[in-house]
Amino acid sequence: MFVTMNRIFVNEEYASGFEDRFKNRAHEVDKMQGFIRNIVLRPKGPEQPYVIMTFWKSEEDFNNWVNSDAFIKGHAKSGTLPKQAFSNQSHLETFDVFLDTDE
Repeated sequence: MFVTMNRIFVNEEYASGFEDRFKNRAHEVDKMQGFIRNIVLRPKGPEQPYVIMTFWKSEEDFNNWVNSDAFIKGHAKSGTLPKQAFSNQSHLETFDVFLDTDE
């Protein structure tokens, strides 16, 4: 399994709009081969980022998503927030799962 974690720093006054983007998303990623699930974590404290986690069967499946027309379509529906909505640059981390207690 392959997991991505995108850490996005959102200014508090834009948090509601940011969350609405995910609540009203296009669901294009859900249709992609190898996609397992998406989890969005809300920060509990100031200066902490939102964390968007995606789970994939493989890194290749994730790369196919990022390079697809569906990726562009999925991100276009949600619209964009102004630059001032973000307090810092987002940071994408990627991981291979070597242990999963659910299996």
